[in-house]
Amino acid sequence: MSDINICKTGRAGHITLTREGALNALTYDMGLAIEAALLDWAHDDEVALVIIDAAGDKAFCAGGDIRQMYDTGIAGDFSYGRTFWRDEYRMNARLAEYPKPVVTFLHGFVMGGGVGVGCHASHRITCESTQIAMPEVGIGLVPDVGGSLLLANAPGRLGDYLALTAARMGPADAIHAGFADHFVPADAWDALKSTLISTGRTDAIRAASRKPEPGRISAEAALIDALFGSRDLPAIIAALEEEIYDEFAAAALKAIQRNAPLSMACALEMLTRLHGSDNIRDALSLEYRFTYRAMQHGDFLEGIRAQIIDRDRKPKWRHALTQVPEQSVNDMLAPLGAQELTFDSAP
Repeated sequence: MSDINICKTGRAGHITLTREGALNALTYDMGLAIEAALLDWAHDDEVALVIIDAAGDKAFCAGGDIRQMYDTGIAGDFSYGRTFWRDEYRMNARLAEYPKPVVTFLHGFVMGGGVGVGCHASHRITCESTQIAMPEVGIGLVPDVGGSLLLANAPGRLGDYLALTAARMGPADAIHAGFADHFVPADAWDALKSTLISTGRTDAIRAASRKPEPGRISAEAALIDALFGSRDLPAIIAALEEEIYDEFAAAALKAIQRNAPLSMACALEMLTRLHGSDNIRDALSLEYRFTYRAMQHGDFLEGIRAQIIDRDRKPKWRHALTQVPEQSVNDMLAPLGAQELTFDSAP
């Protein structure tokens, strides 16, 4: 497959995303290929660990390829999107539960679907260019691909801030938030990969790790905890409006005002339910309840129209910013009955 390179080399199974021209955005077939490789290598004694990286300088993976979801959804066919998300989430769970070390090299943009591939691994490596974010609320979705679990367990109210504003984390902030583990300068990556491949051991990662420059978001921890402490969207907005002369608060409010109200309200409820959990399947199942309904009952198609198709940046959301009914949130996150997400047995 031209979009992804999968091979065994030395003691490693090596997956490289090669869709460089599209910022390595994840297609449906790429997701299936990753899962197939993981299944093949789980009981292969020649494979001691798995490496996942990406071609190009700009992105590890900037998200999922959502154009076909829009095209089919706008025609009234919701099955393709539901199938994409279902199988992607199963792959995310397999990565999180994998019985062998998985080492991901997270350069450039790591967003949305890229978080699902890169940030559930056992060893997550950043560099100077790393920019990690969960921007789904801007297109009428919720933080998904297991990202809701990472956000729910971020320190203090950092996860709420990241979920509602889609703020980008550099390496230090990503490590602080629990989306990454190590900072290794990019010019040391080739040597580190060679060592991993030849030895099949992860010891060299810690030896190569360095302390990154301090993160700008982590420095605002006390303010974030104060402003985002309620897990109630109108209350958060009111708190931000009271601090409008603070540059950080003003930027957060501006970001929130652009995003889909229903998505943000549902995201807050999801983080509340998942706080303290370490079960990736619980998070993915909850996310799937939303994404299963996102085209028909949410703002996803309108969000894509405004951001990707027409690019007018003027979405007409279903709800006003501070007027999302609690029942609408409950409806989006209600059990799906026979359509609930299920998982194959772990390898």
